[in-house]
Amino acid sequence: MKYERMVKGIFKSRPNRFIAHIEIDGKEEVVHVKNTGRCRELLTENAKVICQKSDNPKRKTKYDLISVYKGNRLVNMDSQAPNKVFMEYLKNKNPDYIKSECTYGNSRIDFYFEKGKEKYFVEVKGVTLEKENVVLFPDAPTERGVKHIMELIKAQKEGYNTYIAFVIQMDNVEYFTPNRETHREFADALVKAENSGVKILCLVCDVTEDTLEIKGEIPYRL
Repeated sequence: MKYERMVKGIFKSRPNRFIAHIEIDGKEEVVHVKNTGRCRELLTENAKVICQKSDNPKRKTKYDLISVYKGNRLVNMDSQAPNKVFMEYLKNKNPDYIKSECTYGNSRIDFYFEKGKEKYFVEVKGVTLEKENVVLFPDAPTERGVKHIMELIKAQKEGYNTYIAFVIQMDNVEYFTPNRETHREFADALVKAENSGVKILCLVCDVTEDTLEIKGEIPYRL
């Protein structure tokens, strides 16, 4: 995926989940944060960030915060991006039919697709948390994430092909692991899912200041 109208900035503060104060061209701007997660390890004082200027002149905030440099590593933190790049990735597999936000059971699963006679459900999770070249999810407890895993297990038992895809919004990492310290229930559910036949995809991305693209798989450890 390609971003337009990108500008560089310096992170100053984040008074709440939705906005941040960013210095852009010497002026402090109130910027919309496209990720309601904690992201404390990313949004550190004076971190270099990349923002997108809105094309809507009537908007209250003129910019969206898209990515941040963590040392020399650029991390995309746009929470809408994983589904968009996964759609691009999926289309390259030439499925016969794709539907996003498909209702199954009591949940909305990110993708349903068909190829030949096979039917698939895929739930996508964006990953921005990295520690010593290992990436983890979640960065905060997610009961919704556990619910989605349980629905995938049910769908697998009913004959669907099921996947949970972790879209890792950075490059040059070693492996993925669930963040058991933060949410043990999610980690346990992921182990149960694998044992039930749900496939786990860990997809690393090529990240630039104006693009994001899935480049391949990395291993995982449960």
